[in-house]
Amino acid sequence: MPFRRKQVFAFLLLLGLTTATVAEPLTRLAISFPGPRNISYLPLDVAPKIGADRAEGAQLEILHTGGGAVALGNLLNRNVDFAVAGLPAAMSQRTNGDRVVAIAPVNDAPLFILMVRADLKGKVKRIADLKGKVVGVNTSSLTSKTTSQQLAELLLRSDGVAPEQVRLLAAGQSWPEQSSLLEQGVVDAIMGDEPFASRLREAGKVFFLADLSDPRTTQRIRGANFLHAALETREETLKQHPGEVARMVRILKRTLAWMASHTPEQIVDVLAVTDAEERKALITSLRRYPRLYSKDGRFSSRQLKETETFFQTTSGNAPSARALRLDDMVVDTWSGRKP
Repeated sequence: MPFRRKQVFAFLLLLGLTTATVAEPLTRLAISFPGPRNISYLPLDVAPKIGADRAEGAQLEILHTGGGAVALGNLLNRNVDFAVAGLPAAMSQRTNGDRVVAIAPVNDAPLFILMVRADLKGKVKRIADLKGKVVGVNTSSLTSKTTSQQLAELLLRSDGVAPEQVRLLAAGQSWPEQSSLLEQGVVDAIMGDEPFASRLREAGKVFFLADLSDPRTTQRIRGANFLHAALETREETLKQHPGEVARMVRILKRTLAWMASHTPEQIVDVLAVTDAEERKALITSLRRYPRLYSKDGRFSSRQLKETETFFQTTSGNAPSARALRLDDMVVDTWSGRKP
């Protein structure tokens, strides 16, 4: 516990108050991630709802953002001590000299959908047809390119379109941001997220041009089974507060285990979603992607290798990308690792 809290606790013991009569206060753990209720990051929305944080003597304080790069910015600016963002985005941050480390996986399978406004059906039939159009991606920063943007640029190149031949626009990572940009015609397409993509398609507002759960899309991508959302912190937090890092990992692993043993309906129930359309979209997406989340919160050596391949490919084999090794920034002390 922090030094000041230790002093207070010792003073209370001197007064004759024991742990039976004085409850130790919950440790505040501040975390930033895209949302709310973006399906790739949903376990962190679920954690406080099922009491996974309190079970570990902590209280999560959540700061939602419009993109993983922004969440990493909050981490590195010390607004929070933990973030969840795409591991390729954290790798981008690392190549810029920021000492971010990954401490546990959240996802098992990456999930992105390139969706196009419905009124462009017949005009946009393949990725190459996006040349000259506006494509929304998750919000990047000056020092970190989001996984969404890396993937969009890679898919464009796979069909002969240079990233400079489209206009990339920050589209955020929430329903209000993505839906409003499409409905107002600000963007022609978005490299988007669930459950928002399926909800927009069901409403007849978009069609899917590329889906990372579809082998026809993944065959275009080297390292297609990369690790997307991961729990990250700063190296200094790792050194100065290892107990809090261990606690945060236990909270995540407890939540992942709970979600693996409950139905999509039960997961959405604990979130107390009142909007009928959002509830339906969340349940549909959770059913559609049963491999989305890590079941045990352990890193996979095979997946980390895929992630290195994906990052180097999306970075155009830049020297800084080639030099980066995930073993230098992945700390599996508390999460564990499997083949």
